[in-house]
Amino acid sequence: MKKIIFITLFTFIAVSLSAQKEVRKAIRTGNSAYNEQRYGAAEAEYNKALDGNAGSKEASFNLANTYYRQQKWDDAIKEYQHYLTLENENPDKMSAAWSNMGNTFLKKKANEKGQAQQAPLQPGQQPEQPKQQEDNLKLSMEAYKNALRLNPKDDETRYNLAVVQKMIQDRQNEDGGGGQDKNQDQDKDQKQDQKDQQNQNNDQKKDQKDQQNQQNQNQMSQENMQQMLQAIEQDEKNTQQRVNQAKAQERKQKNENNRKQNKDW
Repeated sequence: MKKIIFITLFTFIAVSLSAQKEVRKAIRTGNSAYNEQRYGAAEAEYNKALDGNAGSKEASFNLANTYYRQQKWDDAIKEYQHYLTLENENPDKMSAAWSNMGNTFLKKKANEKGQAQQAPLQPGQQPEQPKQQEDNLKLSMEAYKNALRLNPKDDETRYNLAVVQKMIQDRQNEDGGGGQDKNQDQDKDQKQDQKDQQNQNNDQKKDQKDQQNQQNQNQMSQENMQQMLQAIEQDEKNTQQRVNQAKAQERKQKNENNRKQNKDW
């Protein structure tokens, strides 16, 4: 009986070690594909690793980054959230996940705005309201705040937070002032229609000027967002370069160690 128990235990340990080995292999293969910008292949490998070990922090975080690279914003946000249920010990890694989630919400907001501008309105269709886009800005802001609570020294996230807060404030000022101006213009138009057609023409010119000023404000907010997105993309490129340099240095060090060992032998 003891022999049977021993064999069963040994078999269980062997299977467990084999499964862990397969998970590590999938993660390494996924990392190689990711570094080569083959994000579809990387996604498949990270999912394979998570199938073998749903609690793998590395596979979850890297899968979220892979979704982000493929512009699968909702999938990326969901996976960052999953990662944060796994990682509760390392504040720096948790902060990085929150910061990346803030970037994802911002990218999602920019993408939604671009789609709204490109899609023509159908007969009877109402223009898209800014509430959902503003919600994405607010979600981005909260994610950046969570990141800074965990890592107050992250200056890049602090800058991103400041820009998003400014964009939210600009939109609130725009919405608050725009409604009052519109009501005032309508009242003026009704009175001037009764009094003088010439004054109505003057009001129309004034409305055009106000509309142009509002468009200029929107353009400024859009430029701020584009500058911020460009800064995020540049930071991602710099990070990738640092990773490649570190790997090259590691390979060089390994080659030197091998030469020394061969020489000693």
